[in-house]
Amino acid sequence: MKTEPAVATMPTKARIIRAVASSTAVETGQSIKELEVFLQENAQLSKYSQLNLASA
Repeated sequence: MKTEPAVATMPTKARIIRAVASSTAVETGQSIKELEVFLQENAQLSKYSQLNLASA
């Protein structure tokens, strides 16, 4: 029985922000929602905002 290999998809920017926010929230005890808002607001201000993630 052959199975189809899973197709990898690139994570969206929203999913990356959510992952970083939840990880940080676990470590610091802050609210995930507050961290998400903070990261989204500051994502445009980053000096590296023009760079994209590498693809596999």
